[in-house]
Amino acid sequence: MYSPYFEPELETMSRDQLEALQLERLQKTVRHCMNSEFYCQRFKELGITPEDIRTLDDVQKLPFTTKEDLRNHYPFGLASVPLKECVRLHSSSGTTGNPTVVLHTQKDLDEWAKAVARCLWMVGSRPEDVFQNSAGYGMFTAGLGFQYGAERVGMLTVPAAAGNTKRQIKFICDFGTTVLHAIPSYASRIYEVMREENVDPVRDTKLRVLCIGAEPHSEEQRKRIEDQLGVKAYNSYGISEMMGPGVAFECQEQNGLHIWEDYFIVEIIDPITLQPVPDGQLGELVLTTINREGMPLLRYRTRDLTRILPGECPCGRHHRRLARLQGRSDDMMILKGVNIFPIQIEKILLGFKELGSDYLITLETVDGGDIMTIDVELAHLEVDDYTQLQALTKEITRQLKDEILITPKVRLVKKGSLGASDEKKAVRVKDLRKLF
Repeated sequence: MYSPYFEPELETMSRDQLEALQLERLQKTVRHCMNSEFYCQRFKELGITPEDIRTLDDVQKLPFTTKEDLRNHYPFGLASVPLKECVRLHSSSGTTGNPTVVLHTQKDLDEWAKAVARCLWMVGSRPEDVFQNSAGYGMFTAGLGFQYGAERVGMLTVPAAAGNTKRQIKFICDFGTTVLHAIPSYASRIYEVMREENVDPVRDTKLRVLCIGAEPHSEEQRKRIEDQLGVKAYNSYGISEMMGPGVAFECQEQNGLHIWEDYFIVEIIDPITLQPVPDGQLGELVLTTINREGMPLLRYRTRDLTRILPGECPCGRHHRRLARLQGRSDDMMILKGVNIFPIQIEKILLGFKELGSDYLITLETVDGGDIMTIDVELAHLEVDDYTQLQALTKEITRQLKDEILITPKVRLVKKGSLGASDEKKAVRVKDLRKLF
């Protein structure tokens, strides 16, 4: 009989024990950061020293670190060890400037694998399972991150990589895949192709666990995917600047993402004032690594919006839980003075069984005013069923107005017309106002 915990001592330690470990690791990390020219300069500017960090609350004395800091000191300016001690780097695409680069020592990679293994074990993965990874391998951390974590659990792994959906489905059927990792939009795509290929995920596969992440998604989308594929879908959170996947993960209770506090110190701040907000209040997630050698980061502003969930989880883990990510602070749309997040719109759209999972929000300036158009694919209805479509469009528009406080233009389009991709995250918003 297996333990319900991959690392019982670390996963179930009390809050007092956990906070004592955090303080010990924080103080060690801050001293280690003095090997970085970047942090040495920041500490000098703030007039602080490592000896000023005496309690966990003292983390607020430390400087914030941002994505711009990583870009401005590209490629290795935040390293805290000599380059010869690092064995791997990951980087972002850098499509709008220098990419962000993160360095890892062998110990960092070992700890990363254990963190992902904890997550996979927590949702019921065991050595007897077959794990299939539909994430890209290479600079994108989800590929190798999940790969090494699944191997640490002891599962047979299928490194299918991204795309080629028909091949993915063949592997799922032929290899008896039981645990699958896919981004939410691609999980929906797999289901659509299964239907086209007359594959019943319940009858013809052994799938039972799905790990989803990398895209903000609503509870409605999660439930739809679970119903479609006949699995339990567990929300995952990762960020390449921290390590990649393995930062936080749902347990089988599915009531928030446990964030591994022996690896990170968690803060939620107001993104405007930069001051901490109370538990339960939405704000920007700020993370400090306390178990990394190669490139530890202090108070990294993730730009991801979430909140700390109050109370204890029945699973027995005392690591705090994050609410479902609401998006990024820079994903927020402002239209006619109203703050809107794409996930608010998705929540409404996926409440209609007549609609598919793909949609596109377009913002434009027309005659001096901003307008929002929402194109959403139909699941089954034909676009020439005018009377039914007119009534459906009217009801969708009404519910959206109630949610986002403005009236968008809703257009129902044929299934497949929005060009769902097998390779990339779904594009949900096009803000054409930026072109003017």
